[in-house]
Amino acid sequence: MANKTTAEKLATIQIGYTLDGATIELGAAIIDGEVHKEAQVRLPLSMMNRHGLVAGATGTGKTVTLHMMAEQLSTAGVPVFLADIKGDLSGLATAATGSEKLSARTDSIGQAWAGKTFPVEFLALGGDGNGIPVRATVTSFGPILLSRVMELNDTQESSLQLVFHFADKKNLELTDLKDLRSVIQFLTSAEGKDELEELGGLSKATAGVILRELVNLEAQGLERFFGEPEFDTAELLRTAPDGRGVITCLELPTLQTKPMLFSTFLMWLLADLFEDLPEAGDLDKPKLVFFLDEAHLLFSDASKAFLDAITTTVRLIRSKGVGIFFVTQTPKDVPAAVLGQLANRVQHALRAFTPEDAKALKATVSTFPVSDYDLEETLTSAGIGEAVITVMNERGAPTPVALTRLRAPESVMGPSAGDLVKSTVAGSALLAKYGTAVDNVSAYEKLTGKAAATTGPAAPGLPPVPANASQADVDAEARRIEEEILGRPSSRTAPASLPDSSSPGTSGPDAAGPVTGRARRAPRQPAQAGGGMVDDLAGALGGALGGGLKSMVRSMGTQLGRELLRGVFGTSSRRRR
Repeated sequence: MANKTTAEKLATIQIGYTLDGATIELGAAIIDGEVHKEAQVRLPLSMMNRHGLVAGATGTGKTVTLHMMAEQLSTAGVPVFLADIKGDLSGLATAATGSEKLSARTDSIGQAWAGKTFPVEFLALGGDGNGIPVRATVTSFGPILLSRVMELNDTQESSLQLVFHFADKKNLELTDLKDLRSVIQFLTSAEGKDELEELGGLSKATAGVILRELVNLEAQGLERFFGEPEFDTAELLRTAPDGRGVITCLELPTLQTKPMLFSTFLMWLLADLFEDLPEAGDLDKPKLVFFLDEAHLLFSDASKAFLDAITTTVRLIRSKGVGIFFVTQTPKDVPAAVLGQLANRVQHALRAFTPEDAKALKATVSTFPVSDYDLEETLTSAGIGEAVITVMNERGAPTPVALTRLRAPESVMGPSAGDLVKSTVAGSALLAKYGTAVDNVSAYEKLTGKAAATTGPAAPGLPPVPANASQADVDAEARRIEEEILGRPSSRTAPASLPDSSSPGTSGPDAAGPVTGRARRAPRQPAQAGGGMVDDLAGALGGALGGGLKSMVRSMGTQLGRELLRGVFGTSSRRRR
């Protein structure tokens, strides 16, 4: 390696990155300290579904790299999903302006640069932001992913799977958190004692722990995410009228307070796509590419079931035409079983300030093919906007390792104006479909005999869900769980007087916990004896009044005994639209 001339190194990279099909242009190679624009480094579009890793220390340009790749994928007609962690990816909707500094950079790497806008759709989890509200039902989210959000241990996760099994078997639709809470409360009540015994592996104490965690989720405001209308992941596969792929940008303004929900939601999206998309085999270009920023959040403190499910999804979703790029600081943030599935590498600079850093650097270097670079030195001296790259070529072999000066994005590298984001959301066709929360007949209504809540008009950035429980209500419910179900003194201070629904001695399905905005409902008329299907139809019609004909058909189909199928994450493969 050391005896090669610059010309020989240059020839190696030129030959290695001479590709026949459509490509994503990444930049120009740097050889012996000089940028060579005649040595373009690129990634075959047909290999984007072989997944990839964008890694590097903070501030080295990872976000700009995924920004630049997303632009080119959109131009090639490939839809893209981005998690906007820092709030600056909304700049894709605004054309960048040129400057002398920018021109000097683009000229040096042979990039024909022009400011452009791209078709962007803005989403927000449960309306937590300006984007279109994204919701999922508890049923489709499944027990494994929900256990991840609640940080349950393996035993509690297994118990939650039994609760989901019971709800599926008894046709109790789990739409939102109050539905799941009411099912567990029923199982721990006198009326549900026999059902609890039939489940076998579910103890009353474990059910109480799960209930307490559900209350904590509600206290954090996460009930806004669970509900209907559920987001259809097929929306991520759209193209704009001009043929460019739509870039879906998920706003995450409160990531630091809800990191587990964010990371788990991303896996729900992938799991749902995995269940719905047909096998596609080798394609000229992927159907969709995910960029999962802050990927370490996916794997931190994850259960074995969760890690196994991620590994399975990453391994198999490639054949559905979906590519996944994990974006994180070091490769060690990604488990070896997942890392082994990633064929494309964009490695920004690493720092080696501590012995642990030095160890991580050596481990990273060992994962690259043999090259003409001293990678330990290269990875610690690379500048901002430079990266060491090796990808899979069209024959399925790794390309030569190349230190690359990366291309500049053509849209703004920063947030778009707030008014532009709001106007984009207001003009989106998705707002009419997902902007208004609905509360159809589900497990809560069936177990408590209460009517479905009404909903208000749509509002961008703030979906009109019924009022949340007050902190006093949340504390009262948590105290009841600890004292009545867990059988121990509560750590929460009791108020001077408690609402009737949380007073000691209350049990059974009517003890549905705090009287929230959704719980203050007029009770339905008692069902006539022997109603059977009539009762089911009445419940279906109640849902139809709040959610339309689809809800009625859905409820009728469920009552006729349709069994829910669950996928690799325990998610439902037949979600109710």
